Amino acid sequence: MICPRCDSEKVELLAKAPKDNAWEVYICKECSFSWRSTESDDIKNPEKYDKRFKINRKQINSLPLMPPIPEIIRDKE
Repeated sequence: MICPRCDSEKVELLAKAPKDNAWEVYICKECSFSWRSTESDDIKNPEKYDKRFKINRKQINSLPLMPPIPEIIRDKE
């Protein structure tokens, strides 16, 4: 299986439906993208995934882990 977002082959099964295997959730170990087996092809198929949201795996390590949080502005009493 290939990650739709970064095209990595490091995809693992994360969870299964507790009853009747109705769905599975997968996660990419490189970019942390996750998706359900019941998603439409434009989400789970790497060839149909929107190119605007693709990630270059070579740039993952340089991406910020969290967006910057602005300083708290306190009301003056």
